[in-house]
Amino acid sequence: MSAADEIDPASSLYAWLAYDLRFYRQKRGLTGVQVGKIINCVRSHVANLEAGRACIDMDQAKALDKSWDTGGHFQRLLFFARSLHNPDWFRQSTEYEAKARILRIYQGQTIPVPLQTEDYARAVLSMARVEDIEKALLGRMARQELIIGREDHPLIMVLLDQDSLDRPTGGASVMKGQLRRLLELGERSTVSIRVIARSAGWHFGLNGPFQIMSLERRDVAYVGAFRGGRLVQDPAEAREMAVDFELIGAKASSEGESRALIEKLMEGF
Repeated sequence: MSAADEIDPASSLYAWLAYDLRFYRQKRGLTGVQVGKIINCVRSHVANLEAGRACIDMDQAKALDKSWDTGGHFQRLLFFARSLHNPDWFRQSTEYEAKARILRIYQGQTIPVPLQTEDYARAVLSMARVEDIEKALLGRMARQELIIGREDHPLIMVLLDQDSLDRPTGGASVMKGQLRRLLELGERSTVSIRVIARSAGWHFGLNGPFQIMSLERRDVAYVGAFRGGRLVQDPAEAREMAVDFELIGAKASSEGESRALIEKLMEGF
């Protein structure tokens, strides 16, 4: 059974898009090559679209609707897939994290999960009023292990606001341990941690945390939000977010300066 055969159109709007692309293609007796000519891509990419490993963009949706006379079906599906909350987005994003070759993370208020100590994570979960803290903590640590615990872990590039470093989360001892962990991780050649000092003023990241996951053939992103987030699979929007990351990075201190700041803050705790 192929990945396309396992797609459940009821699981998410993106899965519905993938399912319907295959359904309409087969209904018309078309090959992947023929569909590729309609949406300007190669057959292998059509296979990825039908398997849910990639998603059509709006130009491709328009081309399908025009060629197949579907009355705007694919355009509407794509619009709502992008704009409505999908409870499956977080699970999908964690799967992408585990496969990413490069992980770019911007975080403003808290230390991102891949870099958290167990004590810090427990403090965050407790303050978030999570019902089963230990269960959530196990999940968070397992997620971390899949990212930085494996030998072939991705290149991790992190931008942190100073607020995430000097906010006393969980108390002085917890914060001191967390900052020490950042210094330890920053010694790895595959981990880059840079800080945007408060004196840098406004920057694009103040709109909210996000991360970009570079996979083998494409980038996807996850925009964080309280009680949920949004998975970005549209290539154009993911590229825009990569530009935002670079613009935020332009406001950040160097790795050496960031390390010095973290050391100074750790002494204060």
